Amino acid sequence: MNMTQVKSTLSPQELLDLPDAASYELVDGNLVERHTGSESSAVAVAVAGQLANFVRPKRAGHLFTTDCGYRCFPGAPDKVRRPDVSFVRTGRLADERPPEGYVESSPDLVMEVLSPGDLAYEIDGKIEDYLSAGVRLIWVVNPKTRTLRIHRPADSPLGPIGAASETDMITGEDVLPGFECRVAEFFDI
Repeated sequence: MNMTQVKSTLSPQELLDLPDAASYELVDGNLVERHTGSESSAVAVAVAGQLANFVRPKRAGHLFTTDCGYRCFPGAPDKVRRPDVSFVRTGRLADERPPEGYVESSPDLVMEVLSPGDLAYEIDGKIEDYLSAGVRLIWVVNPKTRTLRIHRPADSPLGPIGAASETDMITGEDVLPGFECRVAEFFDI
C-alpha cells in the first residue's frame, strides 16, 4: 500500500465523515491515501479467511479489514491507522460489539500486506505506531517473496522480530493460542 499525502490538518471525525474514508489514514492530522493492488487485496482476504476459520467457531474475538480505523495511539489523537487485517480478542470491546466509528483500543494482531509502491520507512512507521499502541503481534506479508516478517514488543520471550517463508508454519503465539497454518496458505489466491 503506497501512501501519498494528499491533504493536511483533518480531524479524525472529518476523516470518518469522508465518503471514501477507508481509502485514507490520518497521520499527525495529515490525510494519507492508501493505495493497494489486487494482489495485496487477495492476500489480505486469504489471511482473513484463515483467521476467520479459527476465530469464529471459538468466538475468540473480532476480525476487521481495512475499513476499520484504529484511534489508539498514545500522544497522537490525530492519528488513525487502517491495517489490512486486524484482530481484537474477546473481552476487549464494550458489550462485545464493534463501535460505529473508530476502535479506540489497540488490536491484538495486525497484518499488513506489502504492495509494489510501499516505502520501507512508511511500513516501519506503521510498525512503530502499532507497537507503541500495545499491539502484541504484527505480520508484514510480502506477496512477491512469499514471506512474512513478524514483529512483537521488545520484551517478548520470542524476541522482537522473526521471519517465516512459505514452507514454514505460522502460529498465533499467545495472541491466538492454537492457531497455525502454513505460510503458503496466505498466498493461495
